[in-house]
Amino acid sequence: MTKDTKKESAEQSEMELSLEELIRRGARELIQKAIEVELRELLADYENVKILGGQRAVVRNGYLPERQVLTAVGPVDVRLPKVRDRSGRGVKFNSALVPPFVRRSQRMSAVLPWLYLKGVAAEPASPGEHSSPADRKMAKRERGGEVLH
Repeated sequence: MTKDTKKESAEQSEMELSLEELIRRGARELIQKAIEVELRELLADYENVKILGGQRAVVRNGYLPERQVLTAVGPVDVRLPKVRDRSGRGVKFNSALVPPFVRRSQRMSAVLPWLYLKGVAAEPASPGEHSSPADRKMAKRERGGEVLH
């Protein structure tokens, strides 16, 4: 029986990580999953839009360069996906969680603990499932409803 030294060294390196680094790693994974869900929703919206050859007009097209976003747990590196619009309409993917040209996202800092507690499902059950509690309060205020604190 042979030892799996790669597995043992990976486990040992994980044990050497600080608590702060583990939290950052978890935050990055949650943010990436949430961004992927947003992208899937955008692609689903344009699923029936085809070009002359019958191909989909809006398709996934790799990633933008990795960038750092400051959160409550510190800087987190994120990779934002790109889309290609073959129809020429100018469809672009802009994440609501990580807006373009923003290094520090107040919304992400507020949503991160909620994403952790709720978990990010592969397929949302309803359109409003991934909205944050703050978003629901804002929507209720806009509709004229009263919000209790």
